[in-house]
Amino acid sequence: MFQAIAEAQRVLIFTVTLVLGLSPAVASAAAAPQPGTTQSAAVARLPAYRLDTGDKVHVTVYGEDDLSGDFDVDGSGNVQLPLIGQVHAAGLTLHLFEQAIAAKLSAGYLINPKVNADIVTYRPFTILGEVNKPGEYPYQSGMSVLNAVALGGGYTYRADQDDVYIRRKGSDTEVELPATERTPVYPGDTVRVDERIF
Repeated sequence: MFQAIAEAQRVLIFTVTLVLGLSPAVASAAAAPQPGTTQSAAVARLPAYRLDTGDKVHVTVYGEDDLSGDFDVDGSGNVQLPLIGQVHAAGLTLHLFEQAIAAKLSAGYLINPKVNADIVTYRPFTILGEVNKPGEYPYQSGMSVLNAVALGGGYTYRADQDDVYIRRKGSDTEVELPATERTPVYPGDTVRVDERIF
């Protein structure tokens, strides 16, 4: 039985290596569950994405092409939809947003509407400090600190390449985190690369 488990893990590591183009060592670390957790528990801890200003969503109302399309979350946190007008989106998960649309459509327009929403474009993130091209950049799903630094033109010669400071959207506090491929960046984050101490 232990041999079968070991073989299954080797196959998983090989698959991760091929699909993601990672080194075997990095793939092995990615495939292994964290100490004291299962892989499903690790996935369950990922934060549910909540919509906010700057996101673009695609809304599908099944059987109603005129009510479907791409829509922006505006500066007030609302989405302007055909027929029903404004629907508040900021702070809602996609599932709750779908329910809000369905509730408005049910109130005198459609019987038992089926609604689906997907994110077309995430709100941007910002990278500041000791990178060659600080600024605001489009967010890409699954982004890490190293991806963010690469988009910012890479480190300057003065940069502290061990740690970064991240302020999450809606927070006033920066958190110091390791500058690795395992440190996630989320939409709306501000990433700051500090100057190293000689």
